[in-house]
Amino acid sequence: MSDDLQVLDSGTVTTPKGFVAGAAHAGIRYNPNKYDLGLLYSEAPCAAAAVYTSNRVQAAPLLITRQHLADGRAQAVIANSGCANAATGARGLEDARQMARLAGRRLGVAAEDVVVASTGVIGTFLPMEKIALSVERIGLSAEGGRDFALAIMTTDTLPKHLAVRFGPYSLGGAAKGAGMIHPNMATMLCFLTTDAPVAQPYLQETLREAVDASFNLIDVDSDTSTNDMVVVLANGMGGGESIDHGHPLAGAFREAMLLACQSLAKAMVFDAEGASRLIEMVVEGAASLADARRAAREVVRSLGVKTAVKGADPNWGRVVAALGNSGCELALDRLTLWLLDGEGEDLCLFHLGAPHPFDEARARALLRQREVRFRAHLGLGDASAAAWGSDLTEDYVRLNSLYTT
Repeated sequence: MSDDLQVLDSGTVTTPKGFVAGAAHAGIRYNPNKYDLGLLYSEAPCAAAAVYTSNRVQAAPLLITRQHLADGRAQAVIANSGCANAATGARGLEDARQMARLAGRRLGVAAEDVVVASTGVIGTFLPMEKIALSVERIGLSAEGGRDFALAIMTTDTLPKHLAVRFGPYSLGGAAKGAGMIHPNMATMLCFLTTDAPVAQPYLQETLREAVDASFNLIDVDSDTSTNDMVVVLANGMGGGESIDHGHPLAGAFREAMLLACQSLAKAMVFDAEGASRLIEMVVEGAASLADARRAAREVVRSLGVKTAVKGADPNWGRVVAALGNSGCELALDRLTLWLLDGEGEDLCLFHLGAPHPFDEARARALLRQREVRFRAHLGLGDASAAAWGSDLTEDYVRLNSLYTT
């Protein structure tokens, strides 16, 4: 991490200047002790950018948000958990528009300046009467960022939020996601905020780059869902000249965006449904960046690798097979594979196309760590990438077999 960046303890999406948030229990979820409706508001209009799911089935709130962000501007977010408002036809679209209108009236902004997001069960309708009543009683404050993060949780076991300081500015974030997580977005929502005056084209560019190196490199269960979005709002309330290419802080902003997205992405995998371990796969020496990412993703999505890690089985052949199945350029006689410990010390498993003698007891111990780290060198170039996934456990099967019941 660059010396110019500082991760702020207990930072949230409301750490940057001018952002407030809050949450309420609207009755969308059955548990009255859990928030299920959140508001996020900027005191000034924002430049806005977003990245959306690649799923061809796209939920009503995502479609409305696409329309609202077409001009690159926004000022607020309304988000709910417990109901995805996906595959709900014309009624779902009208409900999403109504959510924007309700938030707009509550906050004094145009409905078109409101981002709408939902997460939860697909194919169910929102209880709009309950939402209308609850929007009015959400209290907003600069301390409300954690409550907003709680409101968007579904099967998450803990809220995911952070803030990063770069120069005189801050970048905050809140995210949710624990299941249906797969490259090209996932069952996830992420909202990022900054008080930096970032030019909208540069904001979109840096967001896309950060998403490609974070949320598009994680896997829990190979499912990509219908509602997924990452949205960033930049209100410029920290003052100063517009940040774009060539600005002295352009690089620092890019690093802050990447750090925030990777941290939140890894937090999703750490909190994956039923998971006991996070798997990191670093691929080096690839012929291209696309190949490095393709290979790393294939390893962390492999059911063979996931189950081997769950059982602490040093079956390195599954990793090698996944690399070969990824479609990347690969020459077996140039491939080397290691397990790493927490200090980065290597345990070689496979060297230049042949098995390498290793201490099996040490390998099993490394595979029992909370974070299991593999590193492969393809010997074909200079490109590298990392991807993150979770192991596959009996608890994952149990939880998802009972999801709607």
